[in-house]
Order: sequence, then structure tokens, then C-alpha cells
Amino acid sequence: MKKAFAALALTALLLGCQTGSIPPPPRVTTSIIPAPAGVTAGQGSFTVSAGTRVLCAQANADCTWVTGYFTELLKRSRGLQLLTGTGEDPKGAIQFRLAGGMAPEAYRLDVVSDGVTVTASTRAGLLYGAVSLWQLLTESNAAAASMKLASVHITDAPRFAMRGLMVDSARHFQSAQFIKSFIDAMALHKFNSFHWHLVDDQGWRIEIKKYPKLTSVGAWRTPNQAGLKDIDPATGKPKPYGGFYTQDQIREIVAYARDRNITIIPEIEMPGHATAAIMAYPSLGSGDAPRGVETGWGVFPQLFNVDDATFGFLEDVLTEVMALFPGSYIHIGGDEAIKDQWKASAKIQTQMRALNVSDEKALQGYFTARIEKFLSAHGRRLIGWDEILEGGIPASAWVTSWRGVEGGILAAKTGHDAVLSPEIPNYLDWRQASGAGEAPGAGRINLLRQVYDFNPAPESLTPAQQRHIVGIQGNIWAEYLPLEDLVANAAFPRAAALAEVAWSPAPKDWDGFVARMSAQLGRYRALDIPHSETAMKVKLQSRAEGAGAAVTLSNQTGFGEIHYTLDGTPPTPSSPRYSAPLILPLPTTVTAGAFHNGHLLTYLTVSELDRASLYRRDGQDMKLCDGRGAAVLDDAPATGPRAVFFINAVRPCWIWEKAELTGVTSITAAVGQVTASRKPGVMLPPATPDGELEVHLDSCDGTRIAVLPLAPAVKNDAVTTLKGALAPHPGVHDVCLVFTRAKPDPVWAINWVQLGPP
Repeated sequence: MKKAFAALALTALLLGCQTGSIPPPPRVTTSIIPAPAGVTAGQGSFTVSAGTRVLCAQANADCTWVTGYFTELLKRSRGLQLLTGTGEDPKGAIQFRLAGGMAPEAYRLDVVSDGVTVTASTRAGLLYGAVSLWQLLTESNAAAASMKLASVHITDAPRFAMRGLMVDSARHFQSAQFIKSFIDAMALHKFNSFHWHLVDDQGWRIEIKKYPKLTSVGAWRTPNQAGLKDIDPATGKPKPYGGFYTQDQIREIVAYARDRNITIIPEIEMPGHATAAIMAYPSLGSGDAPRGVETGWGVFPQLFNVDDATFGFLEDVLTEVMALFPGSYIHIGGDEAIKDQWKASAKIQTQMRALNVSDEKALQGYFTARIEKFLSAHGRRLIGWDEILEGGIPASAWVTSWRGVEGGILAAKTGHDAVLSPEIPNYLDWRQASGAGEAPGAGRINLLRQVYDFNPAPESLTPAQQRHIVGIQGNIWAEYLPLEDLVANAAFPRAAALAEVAWSPAPKDWDGFVARMSAQLGRYRALDIPHSETAMKVKLQSRAEGAGAAVTLSNQTGFGEIHYTLDGTPPTPSSPRYSAPLILPLPTTVTAGAFHNGHLLTYLTVSELDRASLYRRDGQDMKLCDGRGAAVLDDAPATGPRAVFFINAVRPCWIWEKAELTGVTSITAAVGQVTASRKPGVMLPPATPDGELEVHLDSCDGTRIAVLPLAPAVKNDAVTTLKGALAPHPGVHDVCLVFTRAKPDPVWAINWVQLGPP
């Protein structure tokens, strides 16, 4: 997956770069991300080489750890091994120095001709100074025996106290090693908060000693929704899917994060998103017991009841959670708690009257207040999603605002601290672009620019109220990210944009950020951090134009100049510059790249065009009949090449807009199966037992012009190619493709479609 989504065709796409890697753009002050608060250029330079020493001015354990971290980071990314030590050396060394008088996470970085000094009052400040120095030393993406640093004076401190990312480990379980690697990557962006979504309807991921069924039962589900049809050969049934973190693993991860100045905020969902817990211990529920740990996505009715025994259970769980996570904050979720079971329960209605609670929203308020009182008695603060505001919350409670920023605004106006995490643009599991080649993820789009342009200072707040906005967070929900690499790929580089929003002072500099991103992408490659380069890569679109092709080139960021060639050679800044659609003869090979100040920003785009390619569409390049709830999914089997589908599984239906049908008499479609994760919508009745792919003209209710039976694909977990005749209809038409089926599973999806003969 890393090869597929983080380093596509590295050898071929980097042809022509003499060093074998992409050179960085010219410096825009510095290449540091997030941008420092203050930068002043100096005179002269200092060269760092294998003979350069890295010294702690004082014999201090925190300083020693940071110098070791810095030298190891430089070795991993550039192959340069520096020696560490303790003591003062005014010339020829890199020195880390602890000194009073600075803010907790602030640092000062001075590069002069005699050496480098990083100064801070805390371990956190030294760590962030070390990261910034490492970034200065990695502006070039190639290994080098020495690196020259221009003299500079940097003073830096964060804009917001809490700067975080959330990872959902409940929908899909990630290994402890991955969580540590993700925390490593967070530290490189100066994030200091890791919100860990550990429980949900689809799995309970944290070992609780007093309640072993939470993991023996609640951590597993069948059939799995990973997109992996992992069949147990002994039983012929799907293997249980899931996993959990032992308490020893959690202690190790917490310590690992603490070393990197990252506090982990565990989330234990209540009163909703509770199916896994109630499946393990049915007496905790408010209605009928679930049939199993939930296998689909969405919002489900299971709620904890409000019995004293259930609160005792939750307090026991939170007691063990607090022993594992020493941070000040415990997140209790509180979102999407459908109240139907509470409304239908005579027992709960009686309890509401006894508690003098007016309605079910107020009952959730009572629930939240009771849990907050317990946490507060143990020196912790409660955080919940913005729905907890609806029932009223205690004064000390914090809010994570996800349904826009309105929850955060309301919290701030009523005196509550809030973390802004609106789904637009801070949901990083949403796609990073449209079109073929995108990694799996939720179907909606949050562009890099959207994330960067997020305004964390709503105009409706007074300066005093704005001080209640204490942090910024990006969320990575895992429903459509079954593999670990996909989680990281979804995060980066958009997390870099979010880091700059959270750390750097306003106003922000988009052009400067994009220019600095070239070096940042090189760092991701050097450290093997899965990431997307879609935002900076040239996108090619083509259509038939007479006997040739009309070709459009674009760059999502709008940054840099696009240069191209038509002979298969890599473009350079002296190659033709793209300024308007190209009318090209066929066949031809278009190779294009975006450049800034003469330097390539990211990988080249190479596209071989012929007449047939103009009559082919990837499923991701078509329009969904209904874009709500759409996702990009990968298919089974677990081994071998994995196809990617753009689909709304509730209504699997695609439209090829403005297809040229003149001379077209056949259609070939590559189709595959995905497992339904939501309840299906209207299913068209099939003409044959296995169903068909129907092709309609102009609209989905239009004339049916082709029917491709699915029988050849039924027993194939991989992609199957179907071919059939298409009734002639000259001219340009929309073409609707929709499947018939008799049962919800499997859901059929389109990988690509080819019309012919052109």
C-alpha cells in the first residue's frame, strides 16, 4: 500500500533528476513546518558534517534524550551520524541549552558562523527546537556528507495550547507498533495531543481487567468489514476480526508519547456507540440485546441504561483507564446517542420521573454530569463531542466541536473550553482529491487548501470568549481505512496544514506553505511515512477532439508552473509551459510536472494516450447517482492486487457524464464485490438469479442500451471483466450504470468501463 499511495512509480517518475531525488524549491525564509513565529536572517553560515558534535550544555536527562532523538532522526533521514556529549563549546558545535524565562513549549534557535544553539525552558521546547533544526538540515531531499545552514535567529511558540489528531482504532484495529509510529510522525509536526478512539459499536480495544468479556467478546466481530474475506479453512466461515491493546502495551505507548510531549486522551464512548460493551455484558443495555458486535457503519440504537449498577460498571472501567492514562483529560464521546431505546423503556421512563428529568436529552445531561462528578473527584476533566451541550454540562467540562464550529462557539460563549474539530475541513479520512488513483477513504473531499484555510478564530467571539478555544484537532475515522498505511496516508500532508493552523501565528501564507511542502514530502519519503502527494501532482484529463485528443493539465494547489513533454522524456523548466488545453494527435505520451523557481515540486505525471483511452473511464472519475454516504473502498481478496471502488453502497449507481457514443457498439466493465456496511436502499430486481449490470441512456430511468449478466463474477472475489453489446446511439450522452440484485450482499461495484470500438 505504501508503494501504491505514497511513492507511486518512484523510479519512472523521477527520471531526469540527476541526484535521484526531487530537489527542494528555493528557500522561502525557512522550510520549517509549521512556520515559526519569528525568523530573522543573519550573516554567514555554519556547516554540519560528521565531525560536528551535539552537546547538552547541562548534564540533564531531558536534554540528553532530546539530543539522542535529534541525532537519530538525522541519521534515519540523511544517513549522517553526529556525536553527542555534554558541556560548553562556543565554536563548531550544536548546543542544546535549558534556560528559564520562556513559555512551556517555546524555543529559540540561533545559527551563526560558529555553531548552532537551541534554547528552551522545558524538555518540550528543546524537542520542538530540535525538530525545527532537523527540518533546516533536511531542506535537500538527498543524503549528503555535509549540510550548510544559513545564519538565522528563530523565536517560536505555539498559537494554541492543544494541537491534536484523533485516530479511530475501534472500527479497524491498528497494531501498537503503528500507533507508536504515528505518534512519531505527530511529534515532527509539533502536535501535543493524541485523541485515541478506543471503543465503539464495532469493537472494544482496551483491556479492562475487571471485565474480561469486554475484550474476549467485545473486541471481535464476524463477518469482518475490513474488505478482507478471510475465510477459516477449518470451518469455511469468516474468521473473527478485531483485536485489543493490553494494559502493558498501553503503558508502553503512553510512555512513548510522553517522551515526545504528546498527551494521550482516551475516549470511552457513552451513553451511545455502546454495542460492543453491551454485547459483552447485556445487562448494561436499555433495550433488546444486540445480536453481535456491530459489523456495519452508521449510528445504532444501543444505549447504556441509567441503573446504578451500570454507572458502577462505567466507574470501574474509568478507574482502570485513569490508571493507564495519566493525562488530565478523559473523553466520554456522547455523540449520536439515539434516544429511541430510552423512550421505549418503561423502566427508564420511570427513572426519569424519579430523577425529575424532563426529557431524554436532559437524561443524557444527567448521565454526563454523573460521570463528570466521578472524574472530577479523581482529578480529571471530562471532554465530550458537542452533542453533550444539548442536555447541559457541568462547568468544568470541555467540548470537542465536530458538527461545524457552532458547538465550540456555544461552549465558549457559555464559559466552557472547546477544541475545534469540524468535519469540514478537519476530517482527514475524507478523500484528498477526486478521480482515479485516490486511496480508500470516506467519499467526501477535504482538500489540503481547505484544511490550511480553516479559521480557528470565529468572528462571533469576543477576545475573552476566544480564549476558551483552547485547541485544534483533526480526526481520522477508520470505517473506510482498513489498513494502517491508509490511516497515515489520510493524515499526511493535510496534518501538516492543520499543524500550521494550530501552531503558527495569523495571518498564514499559503504560497509559502506549498513551497515548503516540497521539502516536507521529501522528509516523509526519507522516513517511510505513508502520505499522499495528490495535492501537488499534475492531474491530466482528456476527451476526444476530432481525430485527436483535447488534454487539460491542472494542479490542485494552483501552485507553480506546469511544464510538459510529448516524447516520453521528463520535462524541465525549459520544456513547454502549459497555459491552455492542448489538442494532440494520437497516440502520444504526455509527461508533466509542476515546478516552482525551476524546481520540481513532486512526482511527474505520465499518461499514454490513444484512441481507446479516450473511451475509458475509471469508476472514481464517474459521478455517483447519490453522493451521500459515498466512500472509496478496496476489495477482496486479502492477498494480491487490490482494486479500488468509488461507491455509495446504499445506492450503487454511476453516471458517465457526456460520453461520446458515436460509433460505439460494445461495452466492457470491470466489476468487483464489496461487503455492505450499511442497509441497502432500493434494489432493482434481477432478470437472472445472479443479477446484471444495466446500462441506461441519458438517465437511470432512460432507455436500457446494454445488459451484462453478473454470473461470471459471482464466484470471483477479485475483479471480473464483463463484456456485452451496446445499442447504437450516436452523439454525446450521459450513461447510467446500475446493478440489479436480489439480496443486500454482495454489493457490486465498478472499477472501470471501456466503450468500443471508438
